[in-house]
Amino acid sequence: MQNSSALAMLDIAVPASLKSDGQDPIALNVSEVFGYADIFMIVSGAVERNVQAIARDIEDELNAAGYKTLRREGRELGRWILLDFGDLIVHVFHEEEREYYVLERLWSDGAKIDLSKHLPAV
Repeated sequence: MQNSSALAMLDIAVPASLKSDGQDPIALNVSEVFGYADIFMIVSGAVERNVQAIARDIEDELNAAGYKTLRREGRELGRWILLDFGDLIVHVFHEEEREYYVLERLWSDGAKIDLSKHLPAV
């Protein structure tokens, strides 16, 4: 099972993704099937600038909380941005890329995490 650090990052990343209208966020526990991270978070945006804004918000919020970005790929194009925080890897997709690559299906061996626990109280 994923560690508490990965869940703490998810507590920050999920609400941050919604600040710029991230769509359909999901998280998968990949700790048993992927040796480099515990959680994959996947979220999408409608257009390139939206994808870039979602990724920026997630990265800014996690960095402000003390979590270092280990790797970042794809920000310039805004079609598929990967943010690696170690135990948490965030994939921010343009909705067309998300439909094409379907990471949710590719990593379906990882159990889906209930994100309602990671949303801010209203």
